[in-house]
Amino acid sequence: MSSSWAPVWIAGGAALLLGIAGGATTPIGGWYRELAKPEWQPPNWAFGPAWTIILACAATAAVMAWNAAPDAAARRDILILFGVNAVFFLAWSPLFFMARRPDWALIEVVFLWASVLALFIGLWPISRTAAFFVLPYLAWVSFASALNRAIVVRNLPF
Repeated sequence: MSSSWAPVWIAGGAALLLGIAGGATTPIGGWYRELAKPEWQPPNWAFGPAWTIILACAATAAVMAWNAAPDAAARRDILILFGVNAVFFLAWSPLFFMARRPDWALIEVVFLWASVLALFIGLWPISRTAAFFVLPYLAWVSFASALNRAIVVRNLPF
């Protein structure tokens, strides 16, 4: 594998693994179907394509930032930003769907949102274009946070 293609394969593979893990920890069963949800919630089928686009944008941002990084310290920072974000990304679905605790997921989503904002801020000085590729992720997590809150409010207590 050419070293110029390595970031593409690594970022693409990471996005794929995150998508698979997110899907595997998001069982849509009777419990979820019975939750009271707001009328503005997208249909269940829309979440997979939305996350696919978002993870593709994040992988693109990672590759662009990596290639634009001026030195090893900047590359280390990029890895830390994406690594922290991956941890928070992976934590939300198990809390909401597997533990059946949307209230705990609502607390966790604050950290997920902050990690996406940190990606935007951290990538900005390295590559503004890469930072802009993070904006769909930030918008979606903002929307998902509002949706998570609406579900918690409509279904308390857990």
